[in-house]
Amino acid sequence: MRRQSATFGETGPAGTRGERVARGARAAYLLNGLLAGLGFLLVLTLSALGQYDDTPVAGNVYGGNAIGIAGAWGRAADTVSYFTEWSNVVVAFALLLLWREPIRDSYWRRVLRADSLMMITVTAVVYAVLLAPTQRVTGWSVFTNPLQHIVVPIVTVAVFLVWGPRGWFSWRVVAGALLIPAAWVVWMLVRGVAVDAYPYDFVDPTTYGYPAVFATIGKILVFGTLIALLYWALDRALVRWRAP
Repeated sequence: MRRQSATFGETGPAGTRGERVARGARAAYLLNGLLAGLGFLLVLTLSALGQYDDTPVAGNVYGGNAIGIAGAWGRAADTVSYFTEWSNVVVAFALLLLWREPIRDSYWRRVLRADSLMMITVTAVVYAVLLAPTQRVTGWSVFTNPLQHIVVPIVTVAVFLVWGPRGWFSWRVVAGALLIPAAWVVWMLVRGVAVDAYPYDFVDPTTYGYPAVFATIGKILVFGTLIALLYWALDRALVRWRAP
């Protein structure tokens, strides 16, 4: 795939606005990647150390690990099995890659960028609609929940709208962007069978049965696809708007 320099929207000799835009883009990519990456590491560390307040466990959802060091592995494994953490890690990788090599272009870098937008948006919407209304946030969650479900999504979308990269979407990219969410579904369900627990109540087949769970997951994947198509449309509109 060809290399391209449309990442920053403008080019020009040293000291021009194009160069300033390029520096601003890299700074934005770095900030976005660090917010997502450090947020994930903070949540993983706090979980492993048992620093989150205990909350009542309803149904077959994660929780109920042993107190102290004995439960550290179980809490860490639970943490890295949440879709929220997968989406934040994808954002971190995608944006830090852009920061390091902003004009390098490949199919999988495009897929990762599309995934960062799609997954973090699904995370924010599902949290706001399905999870936040039933959760009582206390302790460290008062800080980390908004960071991962509100701040990182807003920053990720804002960075895309302002700094792109532009022109990276296609049907192949949208199709490829479904691979990581599909991998999370497989991991979450297989691990659920092993530990008899799931990250969210609505993906618990023990309670609702596999047909209902697969129907819910299917709806979320369709929603994610529509989100990716929306970003594609926004990207094309921004390209046309900036073309003159």
